[in-house]
Amino acid sequence: MLLVVESGSTKSDWVLVENKAITHNFKTMGFNPFFHDEKIIHQALKENTGLYQIADQVTNLFFYGAGCSSEEMNNIIKNAFSKIFSNATIEVEHDLLACALATYEEEPAISCIIGTGSNSCYFDGDQLIEKVPALGYVLGDEGSGSYYGKKILTDFLYNKLPNEIKTDLIDNQQISKNVIFENIYMKPNPNVYLASFMPFIAKYKETDYVKEMVIKGMYHFMENHVCCYDNYKEVKTHFIGSLSEVFKNELFIAADQLNVQVGSIIQKPIDNLVNYHIKHS
Repeated sequence: MLLVVESGSTKSDWVLVENKAITHNFKTMGFNPFFHDEKIIHQALKENTGLYQIADQVTNLFFYGAGCSSEEMNNIIKNAFSKIFSNATIEVEHDLLACALATYEEEPAISCIIGTGSNSCYFDGDQLIEKVPALGYVLGDEGSGSYYGKKILTDFLYNKLPNEIKTDLIDNQQISKNVIFENIYMKPNPNVYLASFMPFIAKYKETDYVKEMVIKGMYHFMENHVCCYDNYKEVKTHFIGSLSEVFKNELFIAADQLNVQVGSIIQKPIDNLVNYHIKHS
């Protein structure tokens, strides 16, 4: 049995394949080795009954995840998984490779991730190039869920939000300075907390405030992570992640301002990724 996993920092999609046919789908929390240690990952897998029941039948497991950018980080994932999937050969790869494989159309292109965090790469079907690094939610992650979450909470604290949005945050989201500070500075996974405001932000996507904020974020992302490639005007730029689909109009506006050719926009790359592995298994 083959198990393919595509993971961001917030959630993971799992697909079980047997005899080149999809048999089961699973979901778990996202596993990012920068935020989750072996103990947390192992415990989360044990608590997923469906996965735990089929674990010993899995022979090959491919995990693509945020933060899996070095052998040290990858081993955190691999060691935790090996305790559950004891009969499997486990491969851990960066989520950028998953992004490249899921968007590849038999020609060189730039592939971008816009989710809880953000990143990009250039892929020609053989070689993957990451021109600039992902700096994480504190220094980078432009255009991502954590980026916009940080922006709306900062504007809330600085009293810069439109009254309707500010009132909704206070009345229905129970937001206050103390709540924000506790989640950002005292609790684990502040990047996930920041990104958790995206459904709330999407509710106001037709307002001038959110439109302007998202266009600026998309522009900032492409300016740093797409325009860094010398031939970005000559090749397509593909996007994966729910934000790129939900805010597709704003993405196109920002791309047009920078002469970026938008290619595919794929909300969930797991299906294309599984098809790639079925084809090459």
